[in-house]
Amino acid sequence: MVRIAVAQFAPGQDKAENARSVAELAARGAAEGADVVLLPEYTMFTAPRTDHRYVKSAEPLDGPFLSAAADTARAEGVHLVLGVNEETVAEDEAGEATHFVNTLVALGPDGGRRALYRKIHLYDAFGVRESDVVRPGPIEEPETFTVDGVVLGLQTCYDLRFPEVTRRIADAGAHVVLLAAQWVPGPLKEDHWRTLARARAIENTVYVAAAGQAAPSGSGGSMVVDPMGTPVAALGEQRFAVASAEVSAARVEEVRTVNPALSLRRFAVTPRELS
Repeated sequence: MVRIAVAQFAPGQDKAENARSVAELAARGAAEGADVVLLPEYTMFTAPRTDHRYVKSAEPLDGPFLSAAADTARAEGVHLVLGVNEETVAEDEAGEATHFVNTLVALGPDGGRRALYRKIHLYDAFGVRESDVVRPGPIEEPETFTVDGVVLGLQTCYDLRFPEVTRRIADAGAHVVLLAAQWVPGPLKEDHWRTLARARAIENTVYVAAAGQAAPSGSGGSMVVDPMGTPVAALGEQRFAVASAEVSAARVEEVRTVNPALSLRRFAVTPRELS
């Protein structure tokens, strides 16, 4: 068994304050016996609009924010997964940075990097244009990491609306999909969040652990969903909270015996290049 904690808060524009929140939430998760603590998308820095402030906030993966997160992972003895604004080389004619990469990083209890995921599908929807300042990640084989025999994969926010993303992670052997999000509030958005998280768990017979930002920047509703689609831990609108649940590879195999949808399917997933 592995215990996963989903941590929910509302990151702001003060990166040092966000780092302190990471440390406190990780400590709460560890106190509940968590082996893995999942934090939201844009844990490093969140502003009211996705604009050039995010570009200025970006750091390399060995920068001060992730260095502080690594210290927290070591101090609490947990795997820590969180969303950061990663520097990229995209520049304008004056040599100024124009974009960053929306990256989800998994750190081990020793502070070392276990896996990362650079968001593929950018949130150009519901009146937002993430692509103005975010560079999409490359389409690569999903990275996973293993904790006590449980294989975990990574996914970010808007990707939840694209079932192929989760299917590729399941095909890579994951028992659990760790989903970090800033699920922006809007018409029926909370319903979409719950429905899609449960659907991705059911159709792939995997756990989905989803950590979303709290209001005002996110819709909250962080949860852990089991392979049958049942939420086994959940948060509502809480501004600063942790919920945790145990997951196991044995439960995934049990469900796949009853519902062998992955082995019965007739189609595979192939990349599509956008023009």
